Formats: sequence, structure tokens, C-alpha cells
Amino acid sequence: MGNADFESQHRVRVESPPSKPFFQNLGMSVKETLFPDDPFRQFKGQSFSKKCVLGLQYFVPILKWAPGYTFDFFKADFIAGITIASLAIPQGISYARLANIPPIMGLYSSFVPPLIYAMLGSSRDLAIGAIAVPSLLIAAMLGKEVHPAEDSKLYVQLVLTATFFAGVFEASLGLLRLGFIVDFLSHATIVGFMGGAATVVCLQQLKGILGLVHFTHETDITDVMKSIFSQTHQWKWQSGILGCSFLFFLFIARYFSKRKPAFFWANAMAPLISVILGSVLVYFTHAENHGVQVIGHLKKGLNPPSFSELSFDSPYLMTVIKTGIITGVIALAEGIAVGRSFAAFKNYHIDGNKEMLAFGLMNIAGSCTSCYLTAGPFSRTAVNFNAGCKTAVSNIVMATAVMITLLFLTPLFHYTPLVVLSAIIIAAMLGLIDYESAIHLWKIDKFDFTVCLSAYVGVVFGSVEIGLVIAVALSLLRVLLFVARPRTVVLGNIPNSMAYRSIDQYPGAINVPGMLILRIDSPIYFANASYLRERISRWIDEEEDRLKCSKDVELQHVILDMSAVGTIDTSGIGMLEEVKKNMDRRCLQLVLANPGSEVMKKLDRSKLIATVGREWIFLTVAEAVCACTFMLHSFKQKAKATDCEGSDNTV
Repeated sequence: MGNADFESQHRVRVESPPSKPFFQNLGMSVKETLFPDDPFRQFKGQSFSKKCVLGLQYFVPILKWAPGYTFDFFKADFIAGITIASLAIPQGISYARLANIPPIMGLYSSFVPPLIYAMLGSSRDLAIGAIAVPSLLIAAMLGKEVHPAEDSKLYVQLVLTATFFAGVFEASLGLLRLGFIVDFLSHATIVGFMGGAATVVCLQQLKGILGLVHFTHETDITDVMKSIFSQTHQWKWQSGILGCSFLFFLFIARYFSKRKPAFFWANAMAPLISVILGSVLVYFTHAENHGVQVIGHLKKGLNPPSFSELSFDSPYLMTVIKTGIITGVIALAEGIAVGRSFAAFKNYHIDGNKEMLAFGLMNIAGSCTSCYLTAGPFSRTAVNFNAGCKTAVSNIVMATAVMITLLFLTPLFHYTPLVVLSAIIIAAMLGLIDYESAIHLWKIDKFDFTVCLSAYVGVVFGSVEIGLVIAVALSLLRVLLFVARPRTVVLGNIPNSMAYRSIDQYPGAINVPGMLILRIDSPIYFANASYLRERISRWIDEEEDRLKCSKDVELQHVILDMSAVGTIDTSGIGMLEEVKKNMDRRCLQLVLANPGSEVMKKLDRSKLIATVGREWIFLTVAEAVCACTFMLHSFKQKAKATDCEGSDNTV
């Protein structure tokens, strides 16, 4: 070609990477997909016995940090454990009622699962227990199949079986290193879904606040409000006054603890104080005879085995599996997000796959010991963190306190009014309506805000499942749009530099005469190849129209900046071949700048490099522009010389 002199003096050749065996490439791809954190690195160069020890420590983290555990750590963990136990006991009872299961199962779920997590979990701060949103999901999804009041035994069996499948699903994700699946629940999805679920939970607790006996089993706001206002003659003023009073007390305790962080324990102790005061008040006033409903008898003793209660041959098995998977994903998303948030404050790392395995095993074990679904709720974890916990021993201390309660103190909860539990749930749920994050989403990304709002509206006006489906569908749609409609931008030269940037971002960037520089901001796949072909053609048409209007130098070179193209498939290569043919018909030269190793390898194998011409592939955009400028200058000189020769011949 005519730029041979420039090429020999100024160019650095863009090389194709050396070829590697197929299985080596496959192994590297699998490793990057499933093992991005390279967990096998610590085993390199170690003896067999050391590898066994490291392997045990990897799967059972308590073996790693327990030898260095000190008495000072224990003092901090003991205080934190007692503090979160005071929150776990009333919350456990409340959330069990939210799931329409016996209240004692809420206490069971704060005993066995925390012990399992303390051994297998990688978070030092996560406090394990029942969580509100999955409790609501369980009641909403399983309650459609079996009414808890009509066949409570079958309903409990289905709840335990759903917990088992949730644990199996979670553990499978951890073992197969498929944690990235949970990432499809974006931050916007979680904010909207949690806010909607919290709103629904708060509305449903009006049943307890108003002392209603009969209530709708639907979760949408329309049916709930109809159920409330169609029973105005059954509202209990005693229950309403008691509920509003305790709700006010819980809000005051939260406000005070936020204003004075040193008094964090006020918010943590408030639910237990409410339970104690409510129980004492009902006992001495006999309010249960005046419309105030109480918990009633709670069975003493530790968790009974429940493996025989798991129902794998039930006609509702598919609903149970679906419930287990959905609640398992929600529990994972909340637990891992909460764990990572607090780990960032203490500058340590949480392994998401380990967490999934720990969550899965503790729920499998829980389903066999009369527990229902557990994870790491934000409120309990925040109290644990603020109480100064050092390790997961705080979960062991909490479980011990719950064990003592189960063995000796359950009769004391007989007179606990249900209205107090409703107030505790409402106070906890209002903290999940994160309106500040929604406002932040509106300011930063309108589409994320749309996803958030859609999830919220879907949950509140439809159902929990509808809201979740809408939010996930919109999130996946956005992913597909990013892949199928990638950004392409026109680049210009920043004055007095060799940098080339988007002319939209930098209005002062200058178009290079005779050249159109385009940057593709995405890998090129079958999903976007057709769009990119049409978009590049449209860019060329628009540039030629602009040059005609401005009577500037006509377009001769189209430079594709491929620095952001991480990979390309056969459809993408076919697209480049069509673009090359289209440019040849229009007497334009295609130029490639900075193609990556994966792209170069495939271009070389497909012979596209020979089609484009290796001399038209450059290391940087600046080099490509220099080469094209050199060619344009050479062309002008030749044209000028030809004109001079013609004039001499005429003379």
C-alpha cells in the first residue's frame, strides 16, 4: 500500500496472541467464570497435610480464627450476643406469626441456624434469624394452597419442606460457584421490592393493631383496605390504643438511638421491653377478656426433630419448590448484601459462595429441627455491629440465650399481646422503606428508578410474586438492551494533545478532516451485530451529509476504535466483513484501532485481517489518524503533481 514508508518508520505492529490448546482455553474460561477469586491459590506449594488443613479451614472458617480467639474478643461478643438476643426473641415470635406458623418456631429458628452459621459463615457481623419479607412470601404463596387455620399441621409441613428446598438451592449455588445468579437482583430491584413488601406487611399488621379476627389472605393494598374498612364495627379500641402506644415507644427508642449512637442498645432492647410491659399489663388487667388477643401457650423445650415432617410426596410439591427457590433467593440477596455492607466498615472480605453454602446448610439443618427460613436481617445485624461484636461467637451467645428461653422462660410469653408483636413488626418494616435510595436512583438513573418503582407498585397493588417478576424482568430487559443496543460514539481530537474523546462529552474536541472515528463500547455478538452494521452505516451517511453542507474535505477513512470490544463472535466477524464491503463500494477505507487479543485472534483465524489489510490495523487511534493523514497528504501531493504535468503538456 501507499503508506509503506510511514508504516516502516512510525508503526508498532498489532500482534495476534500465540495460539493455545483448546482445553487450556476452556479451562481458563471456566476458571474465570466460576473461580474469579482463585480459591486454589493458597494450596500452591503446600504439603498434603497442610492442604487438608487449609481445605478444612476454607469450608469451616471457625477452624481458622478460633485458635487466635481471645478473652477480650469474648467479652465484646458476649455483650453483643445478649443484646441481639433481646431483639431476636420478640422478632422471632413476630415473624413466625407473619408466616402464619406457630410462634414457637420463630424461637426455634434463632437457636439452631445461628450455631451452624457461626461455624460455616465468613461474616463476623451477620446476626442470623428469621426475616420479614420471606416470612410474608411463605404466607402468601403457601397460604393459597393450604389455609393455616384449617389444616395447620399440613401447612407447617409445607413450610418446613419449602425451607429444605431453599437450603438445597442456596447450598447448590455455593457449591457450583453460581453466586452471580443472585446478581440479577439489582440494587434498584431490591430497594423497590423490599419497600413494597414492607408496605404490605405494615398494612397487614393493622389486623393486630385493630384487634380483628377475620382478615383477607390477599396481600394487595386494595383487598387489605377493603377488609379493614368493611369491619369497622369490629375494631377494638383497647387494642388500638395499646398498639399505638407501643408503636410510639418503639419510634422514640429508635429516634433516640440514632441521635445518640452510644445508646444503640435502646433500640435493641425496646422490642423486648415492649413484650415484657405488654405481658405484665395484660396479666394484671385481664385485657385478654376485653378484646386484646394474646399468644397463649408456648411449648417448653428445645427444637424437636422434624425430618419426618418433610413432605416430598405432597400434591403441592411444585408450589413448595417454587416457594423455596424464591424465598431462598430473596434471603440470599438480603443476607449477602447486609454482610458485605458491614464487612466494608471493618475492611475485610466476604466470600459470597461460602455465604451461600453456609446459608444453605443452616436452612437444611433448620428444616430438620423445626426451624423455618433464616438469613441475616439488617436490623439484627446493625444491632450486632453497633454492640461491638468481634466474631461470629455473638451468634453462639445469642443462640445460648434463646436456648435458655426455650428451656425455662416460654411460659412467661403466654400473656404477650399480639398487638405488641404487630407494633414490633411495623416498627421494623418501616425501616425497610428506603425512600432516600429511591430519590438517589431518580437523580442518578431514571431507568433504575423505573425498575424500583415498578417493583414497589407490583408488590403493593398486585402481589409479592408479581412485583418480583416485574422487577427482575425489567432488570433483564435492561441487560438485553445493553447487549443488543451498545453505544457507539464519534471521537474527536482534544486540541494540543494526541487524545481522542467523544465529541458529546468534550464539545471542544475537533473532527479530523477526511476521517470518521467511531468507538464501539461493547463486545460484538450475534445479538448486536446487525444493529452495529446499521448504526455504522448511518454514522457514515450523517458524516457525509455534514461534510457536503460544510463543503469540507470529503470522507475517505472510517476508523473503528475497538479498545472497548473485549470479544467478538462469528456474527460480529461477518458484520465487519459486510461493513468492509459496503465501504469498498463507497470508496472508503476501513481502519481498525487497538483491537484486543481475543479480537485479533479471531480476526486472524477468519482471514479478515487479510481482507482489511494488516497495514490498516493500528495500536492506537492516534497512530491510525497519523497514518490516514499521511495518506491524505500523499494523495494531495500526487494529485497536485498530476495537475502540474497536465498543464505543462497543454502548454
